[in-house]
Amino acid sequence: MIRSKKILFLSAALAVFALASCKKTEDNPVLSVTGGKIQGMLTDSSNVMVFKGIPYAAPPVGDLRWKAPQPPVPWEGVKVCDKFGPISLQPGNSPETFYGKEFYWNGTPAQSEDCLYLNVWAPKASLGNTDAKLPVALWIHGGAYTNGYGYEVTMDGDEWARRGVILVTINYRLGLLGFLSHPSLSAENGGKSGNYGFLDQVAALRWVSDNISVFGGDPSNITVFGQSAGAMSVKTLCASPLSKDRIAKAIIQSGGGVGGESLLPEIEPSAFDALGKDIMDAGGLSDIEKMRSASYEDLMKAYGAYLKEHGGWMMLGPHTSPGILPESFDAAVYDGSVADIPYMIGYNKDDIPALGGESVDRFCAVRDSLSSKPVYEYEFLRNLPGDDDDPEKDSGAFHSAELWYTFHTLGNSWRPFTKEDYALSDEMVLAWTDFCKKGDPGWKAFTRKNSEEPFKKEFDIKK
Repeated sequence: MIRSKKILFLSAALAVFALASCKKTEDNPVLSVTGGKIQGMLTDSSNVMVFKGIPYAAPPVGDLRWKAPQPPVPWEGVKVCDKFGPISLQPGNSPETFYGKEFYWNGTPAQSEDCLYLNVWAPKASLGNTDAKLPVALWIHGGAYTNGYGYEVTMDGDEWARRGVILVTINYRLGLLGFLSHPSLSAENGGKSGNYGFLDQVAALRWVSDNISVFGGDPSNITVFGQSAGAMSVKTLCASPLSKDRIAKAIIQSGGGVGGESLLPEIEPSAFDALGKDIMDAGGLSDIEKMRSASYEDLMKAYGAYLKEHGGWMMLGPHTSPGILPESFDAAVYDGSVADIPYMIGYNKDDIPALGGESVDRFCAVRDSLSSKPVYEYEFLRNLPGDDDDPEKDSGAFHSAELWYTFHTLGNSWRPFTKEDYALSDEMVLAWTDFCKKGDPGWKAFTRKNSEEPFKKEFDIKK
Protein backbone atom coordinates (compact mmCIF):
# COMPACT_ATOMS: atom_id res chain seq x y z
CA MET A 1 0.00 0.00 0.00
CA ILE A 2 2.90 2.34 0.77
CA ARG A 3 4.29 1.81 -2.74
CA SER A 4 0.88 2.61 -4.26
CA LYS A 5 0.56 5.83 -2.24
CA LYS A 6 4.05 6.92 -3.26
CA ILE A 7 3.27 6.39 -6.93
CA LEU A 8 -0.09 8.17 -6.67
CA PHE A 9 1.63 11.08 -4.89
CA LEU A 10 4.24 11.24 -7.66
CA SER A 11 1.50 11.22 -10.32
CA ALA A 12 -0.30 14.07 -8.53
CA ALA A 13 2.95 16.04 -8.20
CA LEU A 14 3.71 15.62 -11.89
CA ALA A 15 0.18 16.76 -12.73
CA VAL A 16 0.65 19.94 -10.65
CA PHE A 17 3.97 20.58 -12.39
CA ALA A 18 2.29 20.16 -15.76
CA LEU A 19 -0.40 22.64 -14.79
CA ALA A 20 2.18 25.18 -13.70
CA SER A 21 4.28 24.79 -16.84
CA CYS A 22 1.42 25.02 -19.34
CA LYS A 23 0.38 28.40 -20.59
CA LYS A 24 -3.35 28.92 -20.24
CA THR A 25 -5.27 30.14 -23.26
CA GLU A 26 -7.67 32.63 -21.75
CA ASP A 27 -10.29 32.52 -24.51
CA ASN A 28 -10.72 28.76 -24.13
CA PRO A 29 -13.63 27.79 -21.88
CA VAL A 30 -12.94 25.99 -18.61
CA LEU A 31 -15.10 22.93 -17.95
CA SER A 32 -15.74 21.04 -14.71
CA VAL A 33 -15.55 17.25 -14.94
CA THR A 34 -15.04 14.41 -12.51
CA GLY A 35 -11.75 15.17 -10.79
CA GLY A 36 -11.49 18.89 -11.43
CA LYS A 37 -11.43 21.64 -14.02
CA ILE A 38 -10.03 21.27 -17.54
CA GLN A 39 -9.22 23.44 -20.49
CA GLY A 40 -8.72 22.31 -24.08
CA MET A 41 -6.94 23.63 -27.14
CA LEU A 42 -8.11 24.69 -30.57
CA THR A 43 -7.32 22.33 -33.43
CA ASP A 44 -6.23 23.46 -36.86
CA SER A 45 -9.90 23.73 -37.79
CA SER A 46 -10.17 26.73 -35.42
CA ASN A 47 -13.76 25.84 -34.53
CA VAL A 48 -13.01 22.48 -32.90
CA MET A 49 -11.55 22.02 -29.43
CA VAL A 50 -9.58 18.99 -28.34
CA PHE A 51 -9.05 17.95 -24.73
CA LYS A 52 -6.11 15.56 -24.55
CA GLY A 53 -5.19 13.27 -21.69
CA ILE A 54 -8.16 13.61 -19.35
CA PRO A 55 -7.82 11.07 -16.51
CA TYR A 56 -10.99 8.97 -16.29
CA ALA A 57 -9.68 6.72 -13.50
CA ALA A 58 -6.89 6.59 -10.94
CA PRO A 59 -3.49 5.31 -12.07
CA PRO A 60 -3.77 1.48 -11.86
CA VAL A 61 -0.34 1.11 -10.27
CA GLY A 62 1.14 -0.44 -7.15
CA ASP A 63 -1.63 -2.03 -5.09
CA LEU A 64 -4.11 -1.07 -7.83
CA ARG A 65 -2.37 -3.28 -10.39
CA TRP A 66 -4.90 -5.95 -11.40
CA LYS A 67 -7.80 -4.25 -9.67
CA ALA A 68 -10.94 -2.66 -11.06
CA PRO A 69 -10.43 0.99 -12.05
CA GLN A 70 -10.95 3.52 -9.27
CA PRO A 71 -12.23 7.13 -9.55
CA PRO A 72 -9.69 9.65 -10.88
CA VAL A 73 -7.44 11.40 -8.37
CA PRO A 74 -8.72 15.01 -8.01
CA TRP A 75 -6.40 17.81 -9.07
CA GLU A 76 -6.10 21.46 -8.06
CA GLY A 77 -6.51 24.36 -10.43
CA VAL A 78 -7.19 24.08 -14.15
CA LYS A 79 -5.66 21.13 -15.97
CA VAL A 80 -4.65 22.28 -19.47
CA CYS A 81 -5.31 19.23 -21.63
CA ASP A 82 -2.87 19.88 -24.45
CA LYS A 83 -0.88 16.62 -24.32
CA PHE A 84 -2.03 13.06 -24.84
CA GLY A 85 -1.58 10.78 -21.84
CA PRO A 86 0.80 7.81 -21.73
CA ILE A 87 -0.38 4.65 -23.45
CA SER A 88 -0.64 1.20 -21.89
CA LEU A 89 2.58 -0.79 -21.67
CA GLN A 90 2.80 -2.96 -24.79
CA PRO A 91 5.25 -4.77 -27.08
CA GLY A 92 4.64 -2.33 -29.96
CA ASN A 93 5.20 -2.89 -33.66
CA SER A 94 8.61 -2.85 -35.30
CA PRO A 95 8.89 -0.46 -38.30
CA GLU A 96 10.15 -3.46 -40.27
CA THR A 97 6.81 -5.27 -39.98
CA PHE A 98 3.84 -4.62 -42.26
CA TYR A 99 1.78 -2.88 -39.57
CA GLY A 100 4.83 -1.13 -38.21
CA LYS A 101 5.45 0.45 -41.61
CA GLU A 102 1.76 1.15 -42.07
CA PHE A 103 0.82 2.70 -38.72
CA TYR A 104 3.91 3.09 -36.50
CA TRP A 105 6.20 4.98 -38.83
CA ASN A 106 6.10 7.94 -36.41
CA GLY A 107 7.23 5.81 -33.46
CA THR A 108 5.39 4.75 -30.32
CA PRO A 109 4.33 7.30 -27.67
CA ALA A 110 5.46 7.19 -24.04
CA GLN A 111 4.18 4.08 -22.28
CA SER A 112 3.24 3.70 -18.65
CA GLU A 113 1.19 1.58 -16.31
CA ASP A 114 -0.47 4.92 -15.52
CA CYS A 115 -2.46 4.96 -18.78
CA LEU A 116 -6.16 5.52 -18.07
CA TYR A 117 -6.72 8.69 -20.07
CA LEU A 118 -9.24 9.73 -22.69
CA ASN A 119 -9.45 12.48 -25.32
CA VAL A 120 -12.43 14.57 -26.45
CA TRP A 121 -12.96 16.49 -29.70
CA ALA A 122 -15.97 18.82 -29.66
CA PRO A 123 -17.20 21.89 -31.55
CA LYS A 124 -16.06 24.98 -29.67
CA ALA A 125 -19.59 26.42 -29.90
CA SER A 126 -21.06 23.51 -27.93
CA LEU A 127 -18.70 23.67 -24.94
CA GLY A 128 -20.54 24.45 -21.73
CA ASN A 129 -23.91 24.25 -23.49
CA THR A 130 -25.72 21.38 -21.81
CA ASP A 131 -28.70 21.98 -24.07
CA ALA A 132 -26.74 21.34 -27.29
CA LYS A 133 -27.42 17.57 -27.07
CA LEU A 134 -24.91 16.61 -29.76
CA PRO A 135 -24.47 12.91 -30.55
CA VAL A 136 -21.42 11.28 -28.99
CA ALA A 137 -19.10 8.56 -30.36
CA LEU A 138 -16.77 6.57 -28.10
CA TRP A 139 -13.91 4.90 -30.02
CA ILE A 140 -12.13 1.78 -28.75
CA HIS A 141 -8.87 0.98 -30.50
CA GLY A 142 -7.78 -2.44 -31.70
CA GLY A 143 -4.48 -4.24 -31.46
CA ALA A 144 -5.29 -7.79 -30.32
CA TYR A 145 -5.79 -6.55 -26.74
CA THR A 146 -1.99 -6.31 -26.74
CA ASN A 147 -1.07 -3.16 -28.68
CA GLY A 148 -2.63 0.13 -29.69
CA TYR A 149 -3.86 3.37 -28.15
CA GLY A 150 -6.54 6.00 -28.52
CA TYR A 151 -4.66 8.51 -30.66
CA GLU A 152 -2.94 6.39 -33.27
CA VAL A 153 -1.86 8.02 -36.50
CA THR A 154 -5.07 6.85 -38.21
CA MET A 155 -7.31 8.45 -35.59
CA ASP A 156 -8.40 12.05 -35.16
CA GLY A 157 -11.68 13.59 -34.10
CA ASP A 158 -11.43 16.87 -35.97
CA GLU A 159 -13.53 15.85 -38.98
CA TRP A 160 -16.17 14.22 -36.78
CA ALA A 161 -16.53 17.29 -34.55
CA ARG A 162 -16.77 19.55 -37.61
CA ARG A 163 -19.76 17.43 -38.64
CA GLY A 164 -21.45 17.83 -35.26
CA VAL A 165 -20.46 14.60 -33.50
CA ILE A 166 -18.38 14.69 -30.31
CA LEU A 167 -15.65 12.04 -30.53
CA VAL A 168 -14.03 10.42 -27.50
CA THR A 169 -11.05 8.04 -27.72
CA ILE A 170 -9.57 6.07 -24.83
CA ASN A 171 -6.58 4.11 -23.61
CA TYR A 172 -7.14 0.97 -21.54
CA ARG A 173 -4.94 -1.69 -19.93
CA LEU A 174 -3.60 -4.27 -22.37
CA GLY A 175 -2.11 -7.74 -22.33
CA LEU A 176 -1.15 -9.22 -18.97
CA LEU A 177 -1.90 -5.97 -17.14
CA GLY A 178 -5.38 -5.82 -18.62
CA PHE A 179 -6.55 -9.41 -18.77
CA LEU A 180 -4.53 -11.71 -16.48
CA SER A 181 -6.57 -14.05 -14.29
CA HIS A 182 -4.94 -15.78 -11.34
CA PRO A 183 -6.11 -17.73 -8.27
CA SER A 184 -4.53 -15.21 -5.89
CA LEU A 185 -6.20 -12.30 -7.67
CA SER A 186 -9.53 -14.10 -7.60
CA ALA A 187 -9.14 -14.84 -3.88
CA GLU A 188 -8.92 -11.14 -3.04
CA ASN A 189 -11.86 -10.21 -5.28
CA GLY A 190 -14.72 -12.55 -4.46
CA GLY A 191 -13.61 -15.32 -6.80
CA LYS A 192 -13.22 -13.17 -9.93
CA SER A 193 -10.15 -11.85 -11.73
CA GLY A 194 -9.11 -10.72 -15.20
CA ASN A 195 -11.20 -8.39 -17.39
CA TYR A 196 -9.43 -5.29 -16.03
CA GLY A 197 -9.00 -3.78 -19.48
CA PHE A 198 -12.69 -4.34 -20.16
CA LEU A 199 -13.60 -2.74 -16.82
CA ASP A 200 -11.46 0.24 -17.90
CA GLN A 201 -13.67 0.54 -20.99
CA VAL A 202 -16.78 0.40 -18.79
CA ALA A 203 -15.32 3.13 -16.56
CA ALA A 204 -14.59 5.29 -19.61
CA LEU A 205 -18.14 4.82 -20.90
CA ARG A 206 -19.50 5.82 -17.50
CA TRP A 207 -17.22 8.86 -17.42
CA VAL A 208 -18.55 9.90 -20.81
CA SER A 209 -22.14 9.33 -19.70
CA ASP A 210 -21.57 11.41 -16.55
CA ASN A 211 -19.52 14.25 -18.05
CA ILE A 212 -20.19 14.63 -21.76
CA SER A 213 -23.04 17.12 -21.32
CA VAL A 214 -20.55 19.87 -20.33
CA PHE A 215 -18.96 19.44 -23.76
CA GLY A 216 -22.40 19.81 -25.37
CA GLY A 217 -22.98 16.08 -25.76
CA ASP A 218 -26.11 14.03 -25.21
CA PRO A 219 -25.48 11.24 -22.65
CA SER A 220 -28.53 9.41 -23.95
CA ASN A 221 -27.10 9.24 -27.48
CA ILE A 222 -23.71 7.53 -27.15
CA THR A 223 -22.48 5.32 -29.99
CA VAL A 224 -19.70 2.91 -29.10
CA PHE A 225 -17.52 1.83 -32.00
CA GLY A 226 -14.23 0.09 -32.52
CA GLN A 227 -12.14 -2.02 -34.86
CA SER A 228 -10.62 -5.50 -34.47
CA ALA A 229 -10.12 -6.07 -30.72
CA GLY A 230 -11.85 -2.71 -30.28
CA ALA A 231 -14.85 -4.09 -32.16
CA MET A 232 -14.77 -7.24 -30.02
CA SER A 233 -14.77 -4.89 -27.03
CA VAL A 234 -17.85 -3.15 -28.42
CA LYS A 235 -19.56 -6.53 -28.58
CA THR A 236 -18.62 -7.23 -24.97
CA LEU A 237 -19.91 -3.81 -23.87
CA CYS A 238 -23.21 -4.54 -25.63
CA ALA A 239 -23.51 -7.88 -23.80
CA SER A 240 -22.48 -6.75 -20.31
CA PRO A 241 -25.04 -5.59 -17.72
CA LEU A 242 -22.44 -3.06 -16.56
CA SER A 243 -22.58 -1.10 -19.81
CA LYS A 244 -25.27 -2.07 -22.30
CA ASP A 245 -27.91 0.31 -20.92
CA ARG A 246 -25.65 3.32 -21.55
CA ILE A 247 -25.24 2.55 -25.27
CA ALA A 248 -27.60 4.00 -27.89
CA LYS A 249 -25.93 2.53 -31.00
CA ALA A 250 -22.94 0.39 -31.89
CA ILE A 251 -20.54 0.05 -34.83
CA ILE A 252 -18.51 -3.16 -35.14
CA GLN A 253 -15.59 -2.91 -37.60
CA SER A 254 -13.75 -6.14 -38.41
CA GLY A 255 -14.68 -7.73 -35.10
CA GLY A 256 -16.65 -10.71 -36.37
CA GLY A 257 -20.32 -11.45 -35.81
CA VAL A 258 -21.68 -14.62 -34.21
CA GLY A 259 -20.77 -18.27 -34.63
CA GLY A 260 -17.37 -17.67 -36.15
CA GLU A 261 -13.91 -18.75 -35.13
CA SER A 262 -12.70 -17.21 -31.86
CA LEU A 263 -9.25 -15.62 -31.63
CA LEU A 264 -9.30 -15.86 -27.82
CA PRO A 265 -8.40 -19.02 -25.87
CA GLU A 266 -11.33 -21.43 -26.08
CA ILE A 267 -11.33 -22.71 -22.51
CA GLU A 268 -13.85 -22.83 -19.69
CA PRO A 269 -13.99 -19.62 -17.61
CA SER A 270 -12.83 -21.57 -14.55
CA ALA A 271 -9.63 -22.45 -16.38
CA PHE A 272 -8.47 -18.85 -16.86
CA ASP A 273 -7.10 -18.71 -13.30
CA ALA A 274 -5.06 -21.84 -13.95
CA LEU A 275 -3.77 -20.39 -17.22
CA GLY A 276 -2.69 -17.20 -15.48
CA LYS A 277 -0.95 -19.15 -12.73
CA ASP A 278 0.95 -21.18 -15.31
CA ILE A 279 2.08 -17.97 -17.00
CA MET A 280 3.29 -16.36 -13.78
CA ASP A 281 4.91 -19.57 -12.54
CA ALA A 282 6.90 -19.76 -15.79
CA GLY A 283 8.65 -16.58 -14.68
CA GLY A 284 9.08 -17.56 -11.05
CA LEU A 285 6.32 -15.15 -9.94
CA SER A 286 4.78 -17.55 -7.50
CA ASP A 287 2.82 -15.21 -5.23
CA ILE A 288 0.83 -12.02 -5.48
CA GLU A 289 3.52 -9.86 -3.84
CA LYS A 290 6.07 -10.88 -6.46
CA MET A 291 3.50 -10.36 -9.21
CA ARG A 292 2.64 -6.83 -8.10
CA SER A 293 6.25 -5.78 -7.56
CA ALA A 294 7.50 -7.28 -10.84
CA SER A 295 8.48 -4.97 -13.67
CA TYR A 296 6.65 -5.11 -16.95
CA GLU A 297 9.75 -6.65 -18.49
CA ASP A 298 9.67 -9.46 -15.93
CA LEU A 299 5.99 -10.07 -16.63
CA MET A 300 6.70 -10.31 -20.35
CA LYS A 301 9.60 -12.69 -19.69
CA ALA A 302 7.17 -14.94 -17.81
CA TYR A 303 4.72 -14.74 -20.71
CA GLY A 304 7.48 -15.50 -23.20
CA ALA A 305 8.68 -18.47 -21.16
CA TYR A 306 5.16 -19.86 -21.05
CA LEU A 307 4.70 -19.49 -24.80
CA LYS A 308 8.09 -21.07 -25.48
CA GLU A 309 7.11 -24.09 -23.41
CA HIS A 310 3.62 -24.44 -24.89
CA GLY A 311 4.26 -23.14 -28.41
CA GLY A 312 2.32 -20.74 -30.59
CA TRP A 313 0.76 -17.38 -29.83
CA MET A 314 -2.07 -16.55 -27.44
CA MET A 315 -4.24 -13.47 -27.12
CA LEU A 316 -5.64 -12.65 -23.70
CA GLY A 317 -8.89 -10.70 -23.57
CA PRO A 318 -12.30 -10.45 -21.89
CA HIS A 319 -13.97 -13.65 -20.71
CA THR A 320 -17.31 -14.52 -19.13
CA SER A 321 -17.54 -13.74 -15.43
CA PRO A 322 -20.52 -13.39 -13.03
CA GLY A 323 -21.73 -9.81 -12.78
CA ILE A 324 -19.32 -8.60 -15.45
CA LEU A 325 -20.07 -10.73 -18.49
CA PRO A 326 -22.56 -13.44 -17.47
CA GLU A 327 -22.58 -14.99 -20.95
CA SER A 328 -20.79 -14.68 -24.25
CA PHE A 329 -21.77 -12.17 -26.90
CA ASP A 330 -23.00 -15.00 -29.13
CA ALA A 331 -25.28 -16.32 -26.38
CA ALA A 332 -26.56 -12.82 -25.61
CA VAL A 333 -27.41 -12.27 -29.28
CA TYR A 334 -29.28 -15.56 -29.58
CA ASP A 335 -31.24 -15.19 -26.32
CA GLY A 336 -32.05 -11.55 -27.00
CA SER A 337 -30.30 -10.09 -23.94
CA VAL A 338 -27.75 -8.12 -25.98
CA ALA A 339 -28.33 -4.35 -26.13
CA ASP A 340 -31.41 -3.87 -28.30
CA ILE A 341 -30.13 -0.98 -30.38
CA PRO A 342 -29.30 -0.19 -34.02
CA TYR A 343 -26.07 -1.86 -35.15
CA MET A 344 -23.70 -1.17 -38.02
CA ILE A 345 -21.29 -4.02 -38.72
CA GLY A 346 -18.81 -4.80 -41.46
CA TYR A 347 -15.40 -5.96 -42.56
CA ASN A 348 -12.77 -5.53 -45.27
CA LYS A 349 -12.45 -7.60 -48.44
CA ASP A 350 -9.03 -8.97 -47.46
CA ASP A 351 -9.71 -9.07 -43.73
CA ILE A 352 -8.73 -11.70 -41.17
CA PRO A 353 -11.21 -14.47 -42.08
CA ALA A 354 -12.50 -14.93 -38.52
CA LEU A 355 -13.47 -11.25 -38.32
CA GLY A 356 -15.71 -10.98 -41.37
CA GLY A 357 -17.77 -12.89 -43.89
CA GLU A 358 -20.31 -15.47 -42.78
CA SER A 359 -20.21 -14.66 -39.07
CA VAL A 360 -21.18 -11.05 -39.85
CA ASP A 361 -23.97 -12.16 -42.19
CA ARG A 362 -25.19 -14.49 -39.46
CA PHE A 363 -25.26 -11.71 -36.85
CA CYS A 364 -27.30 -9.53 -39.19
CA ALA A 365 -29.75 -12.36 -39.88
CA VAL A 366 -30.23 -13.17 -36.19
CA ARG A 367 -30.74 -9.52 -35.23
CA ASP A 368 -33.18 -9.10 -38.11
CA SER A 369 -35.20 -12.07 -36.90
CA LEU A 370 -35.27 -11.14 -33.20
CA SER A 371 -35.40 -7.34 -33.10
CA SER A 372 -37.26 -4.46 -34.69
CA LYS A 373 -34.12 -2.31 -34.44
CA PRO A 374 -32.22 -2.06 -37.75
CA VAL A 375 -28.86 -3.63 -38.51
CA TYR A 376 -26.69 -2.29 -41.34
CA GLU A 377 -23.95 -4.32 -43.04
CA TYR A 378 -21.02 -3.06 -45.12
CA GLU A 379 -17.88 -4.31 -46.83
CA PHE A 380 -14.81 -2.18 -47.54
CA LEU A 381 -13.42 -3.09 -50.98
CA ARG A 382 -10.80 -0.48 -51.77
CA ASN A 383 -7.37 -1.91 -52.61
CA LEU A 384 -5.12 0.67 -50.99
CA PRO A 385 -2.79 2.42 -53.46
CA GLY A 386 0.96 2.18 -53.22
CA ASP A 387 1.50 -1.51 -53.94
CA ASP A 388 0.16 -1.60 -57.48
CA ASP A 389 3.59 -1.61 -59.12
CA ASP A 390 4.21 -5.08 -57.68
CA PRO A 391 1.06 -7.25 -57.83
CA GLU A 392 2.65 -9.91 -55.61
CA LYS A 393 2.97 -7.35 -52.82
CA ASP A 394 -0.51 -5.86 -53.29
CA SER A 395 -1.96 -5.72 -49.77
CA GLY A 396 -5.49 -5.03 -51.02
CA ALA A 397 -8.26 -4.03 -48.62
CA PHE A 398 -6.38 -5.44 -45.65
CA HIS A 399 -7.35 -5.63 -41.98
CA SER A 400 -7.39 -2.04 -40.59
CA ALA A 401 -7.18 -0.41 -44.05
CA GLU A 402 -10.52 1.38 -43.59
CA LEU A 403 -9.31 3.39 -40.59
CA TRP A 404 -7.72 6.10 -42.76
CA TYR A 405 -11.13 6.60 -44.36
CA THR A 406 -13.40 6.49 -41.31
CA PHE A 407 -11.39 9.23 -39.57
CA HIS A 408 -10.49 11.21 -42.71
CA THR A 409 -6.78 10.96 -41.89
CA LEU A 410 -5.43 9.92 -45.30
CA GLY A 411 -2.93 12.77 -45.13
CA ASN A 412 -1.15 10.98 -42.27
CA SER A 413 -0.28 7.98 -44.43
CA TRP A 414 2.69 7.37 -46.73
CA ARG A 415 0.35 5.92 -49.35
CA PRO A 416 -0.38 7.96 -52.52
CA PHE A 417 -4.10 8.47 -51.95
CA THR A 418 -6.02 10.04 -54.82
CA LYS A 419 -8.89 12.47 -54.98
CA GLU A 420 -11.15 9.43 -55.38
CA ASP A 421 -9.84 8.13 -52.03
CA TYR A 422 -10.65 11.43 -50.37
CA ALA A 423 -14.15 11.30 -51.86
CA LEU A 424 -14.57 7.77 -50.48
CA SER A 425 -13.42 8.98 -47.08
CA ASP A 426 -15.98 11.80 -47.18
CA GLU A 427 -18.67 9.24 -47.99
CA MET A 428 -17.65 7.00 -45.11
CA VAL A 429 -17.32 9.76 -42.50
CA LEU A 430 -20.78 10.97 -43.52
CA ALA A 431 -22.21 7.46 -43.12
CA TRP A 432 -20.54 6.88 -39.73
CA THR A 433 -21.56 10.28 -38.33
CA ASP A 434 -25.10 10.03 -39.70
CA PHE A 435 -25.44 6.68 -37.96
CA CYS A 436 -24.34 8.34 -34.71
CA LYS A 437 -26.86 11.13 -35.23
CA LYS A 438 -29.94 9.18 -36.24
CA GLY A 439 -29.17 5.46 -36.36
CA ASP A 440 -29.23 5.38 -40.16
CA PRO A 441 -25.97 5.47 -42.18
CA GLY A 442 -27.77 6.19 -45.44
CA TRP A 443 -28.28 2.77 -46.93
CA LYS A 444 -30.88 0.03 -46.72
CA ALA A 445 -30.97 -2.03 -43.53
CA PHE A 446 -30.22 -5.75 -43.71
CA THR A 447 -33.46 -7.74 -43.76
CA ARG A 448 -34.74 -11.13 -44.84
CA LYS A 449 -38.33 -10.21 -44.17
CA ASN A 450 -40.89 -9.94 -46.95
CA SER A 451 -38.63 -12.12 -49.16
CA GLU A 452 -36.26 -9.20 -49.63
CA GLU A 453 -32.66 -9.84 -50.62
CA PRO A 454 -30.39 -8.82 -47.71
CA PHE A 455 -28.51 -5.62 -48.51
CA LYS A 456 -24.80 -5.03 -47.89
CA LYS A 457 -23.26 -1.63 -48.62
CA GLU A 458 -19.99 -1.78 -50.58
CA PHE A 459 -17.38 0.96 -50.13
CA ASP A 460 -14.94 1.54 -52.98
CA ILE A 461 -13.65 4.45 -55.03
CA LYS A 462 -15.70 5.69 -57.96
CA LYS A 463 -13.89 4.91 -61.22
